[in-house]
Amino acid sequence: MTNPAVPLRSRVGAYLAGLVPRASDYALTRRTWRADLLAGLTVGIVALPLALGFGVSSGLTAEAGLVTAIVAGLLAAVFGGSNVQVSGPTGAMVVILVPIVATQGAAAVATVSVVAGIVVVAAGALHLGRAVSFIPWPVIEGFTLGIAVIIFLQQVPLLLSPRTAHAGDHSPNAVVAAGQSLTGADWSYVPWALGAAAIVAACMVVAPRIHRSLPGSLIGIVVVTLLAFLLPTPLAVIGVLPASLPAPVLPALDPASLGALLLPALTVAALAAIESLLSARVAASLADTGAYDPDRELVGQGIASIGSGLFGGMPATGAIARTAVNVRSGGRSRLSAIVHAVVLLLVVLIAAGPVGAIPLAALAGVLMVTAVRMVHAGTVRAILRSTRADALGFVLTAIVTVSFDLIIAVLIGVVVAGVFALRNLSRATGVHREPIPADPEPGDDGIAIIRFDGPLFFAAADRVFDTVTALGDDVTVVILRMSQLELVDATGARILSDIVQALERRGVTVLIKGVQAGHEELFRTVGVLDSLRHHNHLFAELPPAIEHARSHIRRSDTTSRTTP
Repeated sequence: MTNPAVPLRSRVGAYLAGLVPRASDYALTRRTWRADLLAGLTVGIVALPLALGFGVSSGLTAEAGLVTAIVAGLLAAVFGGSNVQVSGPTGAMVVILVPIVATQGAAAVATVSVVAGIVVVAAGALHLGRAVSFIPWPVIEGFTLGIAVIIFLQQVPLLLSPRTAHAGDHSPNAVVAAGQSLTGADWSYVPWALGAAAIVAACMVVAPRIHRSLPGSLIGIVVVTLLAFLLPTPLAVIGVLPASLPAPVLPALDPASLGALLLPALTVAALAAIESLLSARVAASLADTGAYDPDRELVGQGIASIGSGLFGGMPATGAIARTAVNVRSGGRSRLSAIVHAVVLLLVVLIAAGPVGAIPLAALAGVLMVTAVRMVHAGTVRAILRSTRADALGFVLTAIVTVSFDLIIAVLIGVVVAGVFALRNLSRATGVHREPIPADPEPGDDGIAIIRFDGPLFFAAADRVFDTVTALGDDVTVVILRMSQLELVDATGARILSDIVQALERRGVTVLIKGVQAGHEELFRTVGVLDSLRHHNHLFAELPPAIEHARSHIRRSDTTSRTTP
């Protein structure tokens, strides 16, 4: 006798094995390790100013950004579902963290990171990784545009006064905060800050034109830092950084604080999942680096955020820009993302002092250029010129992202896209009266053949009902042709039942022809077939249905002639 528990254990084992690291993750490393090392070094250099800048912009510290890039970058590389994904702090996450820091305090971020990480791990374990495919492209681009605007505006306070170095000093809304910073601007400080940001921006623009491998952001930061060291400038700097990683500490998880932080944590989890899966999908299209596993990617990103929170960092996601740099620099295995984390760790261990002397205005310049590069004019033009529905979804998503909330923006964008998609799909539902395909006979004027085309679902139900039941009083037999019917939902089937009943009440005989095998069970369950006057009124072919309809006409004529 077989043990029924054995197959179950096997399935569970295979399920869990698909979500954890395995030796095959490094199958390419023997051939690509040299390119991976170089790519990891390149990405580490690129990621350094971004990690510092996103840490400061979030209302936390540069240290928090570095810790996140190191810990989350390493864990996501090992446990994630992509061979080339590079993870760490991102601009989209900063946008969500700013109001959390402003309302709950900086200490709450670690708790949010851990709770959000647990939620993301659970989403991966429940196989929700494919859900991102339901987000339309215009919504994604509108979301990206809104994030870019917010990142750019978040840097304005850093350039107007050394006293507004942290986002928590102003409203959590970037537009409002930028306006507030103007009222407290230190105009003796502004020229220095703008000059520093301009130098960094110029280096980021010019360096790639000289050689594509030159790290313009790092060069610009080095130049500005040296100038700040040599000249008596008022520029605010990062400050003292620890020369090692902090010890892991379990954040406060008491019920009182969890209640207030649950909704922010769910928002962070949703963003972490969406951005990471989008980044992994983009990475898979950039080069032949192997397919990515979306469910394992969620598990890896959740573990990364949990680890980051334990070390005092912030929630992490896959970073599209850094991932693209990794692939274009030759990264082909997880080794490159691991090296990127090691490079940043060495910066903390060896160069904490010089890094602490970097002016905040230089980081603002890096993030402003990064924000501008997130938006591609050609993409915006293409979407705005595509369809009204897509253009509206794009614009609404961008506006709501900047004005209110990122996740609400994505939901609104998806709903708008869904509404227009349903409208267009409902228009594809065809209801046509067609002539009898045979030599006409007396009484054929009383027969109506109605052909259904395309999908029949809730959005088209009322229109179909009104069209069919509006037949003239001269019609005594109706043949409903179903062979061209595609998708049918319960509402569509129910409306067919209502049509049959409405016509039969008027004395019209209804015949149904060509019910597809895939629809038959639904039609029986909802009552379409039971609505027919007789079970002989269901046909597989049209000629027998027409002959049966003519027999009804002949009997009706005979009855009318014999009736006094």
